[in-house]
Amino acid sequence: MAAVIVPEVTPSPVQDSETLKKAFKGWGTDEKVVIKVLGQRNASQRRKITETYQQLYNESLFDSLRSELSGDFMNAILLWTYDPPERDARLINEALKARKKGVKHLQVIVEVACASSPHHLMAVRQAYCSLFDCSLEEDIASCVQLPLRKLLVGLVSSYRYDKEMVDMTVAKLEAGHLYESIKKKELDHNHVMWILGTRNFFQLRATFASYKQEYSSTINQNILKCGNGDLQALLSIVILCIECPEKHFAEVIRAAVVGLGTDEDSLTRAIVTRAEVDMVKIKEEHVKLYKESVEDSVIGDTSGDYKNFLLTLLGKEI
Repeated sequence: MAAVIVPEVTPSPVQDSETLKKAFKGWGTDEKVVIKVLGQRNASQRRKITETYQQLYNESLFDSLRSELSGDFMNAILLWTYDPPERDARLINEALKARKKGVKHLQVIVEVACASSPHHLMAVRQAYCSLFDCSLEEDIASCVQLPLRKLLVGLVSSYRYDKEMVDMTVAKLEAGHLYESIKKKELDHNHVMWILGTRNFFQLRATFASYKQEYSSTINQNILKCGNGDLQALLSIVILCIECPEKHFAEVIRAAVVGLGTDEDSLTRAIVTRAEVDMVKIKEEHVKLYKESVEDSVIGDTSGDYKNFLLTLLGKEI
């Protein structure tokens, strides 16, 4: 369930475009107006605003935002204003080009592949081709080393059945396949890659439940016993995103605000990408896990317009 509050009666795209243009004029930008207009519109409405703004002023709304805003606030507004498939395509491309060590920067690929609908993943792949003149699979293959490459290509290449269809006989059989591969520490075995990359999410959750019932431990617990390498870490994220995406994003938000300094990129990604998807569930999971609301975490670790914008996406009146 979305957390964003969209007014029952909203101005037309022309009116919103005119309001934004007025907010950009003068000696300083009226950031509160920008937050009120863009932060309280759904994806379809934001798309119409960007199209109308271009038609009215022969200027990209994104160029105006870049010239008038700055820092984490600008980054969050830009990400939010992009059409969701384009947003995720850009996030993935940025992660792949970063070429950082470890798996943290690759989380976004898993999130798009395993915590989104099959239709959204297809739209992201199409947007990626249009934006970057190559397929998502090609870029993963050129930027990521084995065995992570094998896993990620498999995840983004699939088109899962999106209805609630479960075969418990298959679930028990494939739980056994997963157990044998994990016991042998063959985490890149074709059984593991094929099952995680092709089965629908309902079937996979049944398989994970069968695994726990049959072997008295969760699949994630046994994966983590194989060591602390990158594949184990990434597979653990895959399992969690499939089994309980709201818990994964609650953990991402928590990790972004604990310790010294705030990981604004991760915090922004989690809130912006899930505000219209399942943020209400994420907020509930965060309170259950950490005894603190997401809003209080944001207030404690951010400031200014950036803080106000994130709180707006969380459904809090500013």
